[in-house]
Amino acid sequence: MAKVDLNADLGESFGAYTLGMDAEVLRYISSANIACGFHAGDPLVMQKTVALAKSASTAIGAHPGFPDLMGFGRRNMTITAQEAKAYIKYQVGALWAFAKAEGLKLQHVKPHGAFYNMAAKDEKLAAAICEGIFEVDPELIVLGLAGSAHITAAEKVGLRCASEVFADRGYMDDGTLVPRSMPGAMIHDKDEAIERTVRMVKQGCVETISGKIIPIKADSICVHGDNPDAVGFVRNIREKLIAEGVAVVPIAEVIQA
Repeated sequence: MAKVDLNADLGESFGAYTLGMDAEVLRYISSANIACGFHAGDPLVMQKTVALAKSASTAIGAHPGFPDLMGFGRRNMTITAQEAKAYIKYQVGALWAFAKAEGLKLQHVKPHGAFYNMAAKDEKLAAAICEGIFEVDPELIVLGLAGSAHITAAEKVGLRCASEVFADRGYMDDGTLVPRSMPGAMIHDKDEAIERTVRMVKQGCVETISGKIIPIKADSICVHGDNPDAVGFVRNIREKLIAEGVAVVPIAEVIQA
């Protein structure tokens, strides 16, 4: 039976501000990427989100971003490889402490926003991120954009890696995501998004913004939990995958040898 992971970015509230419907989304995903305080999240939010994931028996991973609360980590930053490694270690270490307190182990690391998108193309940045992860825990899984420099860097460093696809994002011809500033960045038709997702998982391909069909590897599907229709959308994707004979399991079970 085919297997795939369903992941979502959670724990992105901050102080008095609430973002997302984490408790509801956790009912349907198999892996949670938890913000670590740089782009979103704070100690109390991190603690609560880890506890919620434990209650839902959902695997957890760190979701480190650029130190950019005002921009929600979506603005590009120019940083050195040394800084990238330090940012990774700092944030993974913070979430590790909360996981440890709950008797849990981190499964993976998925950078957020601009950190993620830049690592998909920038080989030096991708290498620094993966080296930082490896130095913290070589057993951690890297979750990166399918076909990207991030995946290549993880393999070179010796980390296990999982190729991620996006249920509701448009793709460029080179396999990167359509920038949010461009038309076609988001797939707003839920039925279309679900059909695209099933095709990526079962057929290993996706239609780009130009209409070209390109190959893609789908170990994990990212679904967003920060809009009013998110819970129904995630539930529908899960139900459709299962109906198509695809098991929804944590990342570690998808990529195991």
